[in-house]
Amino acid sequence: MCDISVYLVADKMENKVTVEIFGEKYALKGDLKAEKVLKLAAIVDKKMRTVAKGNSNLSPVKVAVLVALNIADEYAKLEADYNELLELLENE
Repeated sequence: MCDISVYLVADKMENKVTVEIFGEKYALKGDLKAEKVLKLAAIVDKKMRTVAKGNSNLSPVKVAVLVALNIADEYAKLEADYNELLELLENE
């Protein structure tokens, strides 16, 4: 389920997108393209369903916290890899 609207606020285009993550609907607005918001929501939804499938006794809030920790870990690893690559390039 998704609804997409685009509107002008103070000379800036903003998008309003309704997404569904883990059975809950969220109305989001911002300057990201609607397609990107939908893609991000799909990633979070998939991760939450994967965690919930392996841990059926967890509440939705606990599933969300575990997913947030997993995403933070992925980000930290990517950031470390990026910084390592930058250092290698600087040393060439």
